[in-house]
Amino acid sequence: MSMPAAFYIGLTLFWATFSGTDGYFEQRVTQCRYSSKDLVDIEYIDSYVFNKVEDIRFNSTVGKYVGYTEHGVKNADAWNKGPELVQELGNLERVCKSNAALHYSAVLDKTVEPQVRLSSVTPPSGRHPAMLMCSAYDFYPKQISVTWLRDGHEVKSDVTSTEELANGDWYYQIHSHLEYTPRSGEKISCMVEHISLTEPMMKHWDPSLPEVERNKIAIGASGLVLGAILALAGLIYYKKKSSVLYSTWKE
Repeated sequence: MSMPAAFYIGLTLFWATFSGTDGYFEQRVTQCRYSSKDLVDIEYIDSYVFNKVEDIRFNSTVGKYVGYTEHGVKNADAWNKGPELVQELGNLERVCKSNAALHYSAVLDKTVEPQVRLSSVTPPSGRHPAMLMCSAYDFYPKQISVTWLRDGHEVKSDVTSTEELANGDWYYQIHSHLEYTPRSGEKISCMVEHISLTEPMMKHWDPSLPEVERNKIAIGASGLVLGAILALAGLIYYKKKSSVLYSTWKE
């Protein structure tokens, strides 16, 4: 499956205070960062920001406070000699590692299969008279692969695709287009690979009829079935009515 295997997660907590009408704003940002389930690269970061300027930071990888402003350097020197450093050194285990499994089970291990649709669309003015669109909807997580196959061989030319587009509700969608010149007897397929799928999902295009004609046939067939059901219901009603009238006449 040709998708990135790694990911990045940051657990961020904010503490903020606002002082007076002159707009002084102090903010504290705590982050847990890691990119693999074994937590081999996990790090804990605690930043202090004043009016959008970070003046001091603790990073578990560095192992101490570092100041970036005059005020930050003074505080970093004092905190590195006091109980503040001991507290921060323990937060990697206490805050980050102890909650990592919870975050994986609640969010990162969740997957939702894409809904895939293959359709014919009007091509732009170009060298090919036909275009297909393969769309995948409502999938999670974001990483996905959409590949075009023609008679079993991957097609790389005349293919354009969007990025994974966020729906705004944690789900994503993507659309891939293939411009082509139809050939008799060929088989065109769209292959979708996603972590939620145990095997690639294949959608095959049937060029035997234009899409409009297939829709007309489907609508017509539905109308015939509905008509047959109504006719059968009418016949049953007629027979029951006739039976009641015949019984009444005999009496």
